[in-house]
Amino acid sequence: MVGLKPSDVPPPLGVKMASAGAAACVADLITFPLDTAKVRLQIQGEKKGVEGIRYRGVFGTISTMVRTEGPRSLYNGLVAGLQRQTCFASIRIGLYDNVKNFYTGGTDQASILVRILAGCTTGAMAVSFAQPTDVVKVRFQAQVNLDGVARRYTGTMQAYKHIFQNEGMRGLWKGTLPNITRNALVNCTELVTYDLIKEAILKHNLLSDNLPCHFVSAFGAGFVTTVIASPVDVVKTRYMNSPPGLYKSAINCSWIMMTKEGPSAFYKGFVPSFLRLGSWNVVMFVTFEQIKRAMMVTKKRYEEGN
Repeated sequence: MVGLKPSDVPPPLGVKMASAGAAACVADLITFPLDTAKVRLQIQGEKKGVEGIRYRGVFGTISTMVRTEGPRSLYNGLVAGLQRQTCFASIRIGLYDNVKNFYTGGTDQASILVRILAGCTTGAMAVSFAQPTDVVKVRFQAQVNLDGVARRYTGTMQAYKHIFQNEGMRGLWKGTLPNITRNALVNCTELVTYDLIKEAILKHNLLSDNLPCHFVSAFGAGFVTTVIASPVDVVKTRYMNSPPGLYKSAINCSWIMMTKEGPSAFYKGFVPSFLRLGSWNVVMFVTFEQIKRAMMVTKKRYEEGN
C-alpha cells in the first residue's frame, strides 16, 4: 500500500471540506506560475502588449515574465488565489459526496447524471460565494510589473477596496455568470471523471485504492476538463480582467473574440491550461486523499484516547 490506508468509517463533512481546502492550497502553491502564464496568454490579443511584449507558449511566457518583471511576477495574485481556494475548493470538492448522496437518497449507486448534477450544484455554490477572490486573483495575474508602467493594484485588500469603490458590488462579482458556467463544467467534468476513472480502476482490480490509482484518475480528469472548459475559461478571464465598458456582457465578449480573433482565440493558453489543470488535479486529488485519511487517523486516535 502506497500512502495511508482508507478509513473504515466515511469521513464527516467537516473533514472533507477542510481536506479539500488545504489540498487545493497546496496545489495552487505548486502550480500557480502555470496559471499566471495561462492568464497572460488568454488576455493577449484583447489590447496591445506593454512595450511590445509578446508571449509565446507557456514556458516562453514564464521566461519572458521572469526576464522583464522578475520571478515574483509569476506569483502575482497568490494571496487572493489561496483565499479563493480556501473558500472555493472546500465547497465544490468537500460538499460533492454529500450533495451526490442527497440526490440519490443515500444509496451507494449514483448514475452519471446524478454525479453531473452534484458537480454542477457544488460548483455553482462555490462561485456564488467566492467570486470576489477570483476577480482579484485574475486582475493581479494580468497586471504587468514594469518600471514606468502604472499598476492597477498594490495589494490584495487594496484591490478589493478599489474595485468596490470604483465598480461597486457588481465589480466584485463581475463575470459571475461565465464563471458559474465555467466552474459547473470544470467541477462536474473534473469530479465526475475522477470518480468514474477511479471506480473503474478499482472495479477491474487494475490498482488498489492508493497513490498510483489517485494519480492516474487525477491526470485523466485534468485532460478531459481542459478540453471541455477552455473556451469558457478564456471568456471568463477576458471579461473579469476587462475595464468597465470594454464588453457589455460575457456573451458580447465571446462575440468580439470570435469576430476579431477567430475560433482559435477560445483555446488560447490551452497548453498551460492543460499543464496547470493536469498537474493541479494530480497534486490536489493525491493530497486531498492523503490529508483526508490522515485527519481520520488523527480523529480515531483522539477518540480512542478519550
